[in-house]
Amino acid sequence: STSPSVKKNAVKGYGATVVECKPTEQARDVAASNVVKETNGVLIHPNQDPDVIAGQGTIAKELLEELPHLDAIVAPVGGGGMIGGIAVWAKHVNPSILVVAAEPVAADDCFRSKKAGEKLINEAPPVTVADGVKVSIGHNTWPIIRDLVDDVICVTEEEIMDATRLVWERMKLVIEPSSGVGVAAVLSENGKRVLTGRKNIAVVLCGGNVDLEAMSWNPKQ
Repeated sequence: STSPSVKKNAVKGYGATVVECKPTEQARDVAASNVVKETNGVLIHPNQDPDVIAGQGTIAKELLEELPHLDAIVAPVGGGGMIGGIAVWAKHVNPSILVVAAEPVAADDCFRSKKAGEKLINEAPPVTVADGVKVSIGHNTWPIIRDLVDDVICVTEEEIMDATRLVWERMKLVIEPSSGVGVAAVLSENGKRVLTGRKNIAVVLCGGNVDLEAMSWNPKQ
């Protein structure tokens, strides 16, 4: 129910039906299960389905085909499908490449999971401008992240907003704050520490669903 209107309207514009539910992972699972039963459908999970994870791994495939000398790949993490797919392919092609996940401090389940050595979740719905990475890592992506992702960098809301604005102004690319998480990670002090000695770094810009009605999040306005 808290998904930005720009995303809901886009889904409706493509002819699909938006089913509202409470902003918790349990509520989403229940709602999805009900839709499957009512429509006799098949659930294709957006980040835990093996084929989806493999498809997202083609990001790393294309990157390394064009830039074979990459030292590191940094990508935002929510459910873990994208960073998981990237890690599988990147480490297959180049075991020495650094694969780094980036997430908001307000939704730091991946960071905490890596530190604890077990899958942890965000106990309450995270409050972050990066709405695309609010979900916790899942049962299929956790083993990949545990074994193949080298580090996780957490960034503040201010860092996310500053990085998003920087890309808008300097690169002239319309990215959403969830995409800005990866940029913020690279620019952060912790990111500089993690990426020390790595010269050729790719940052994945994973979405451009900007809710113009929510522009008030920009503290500089």
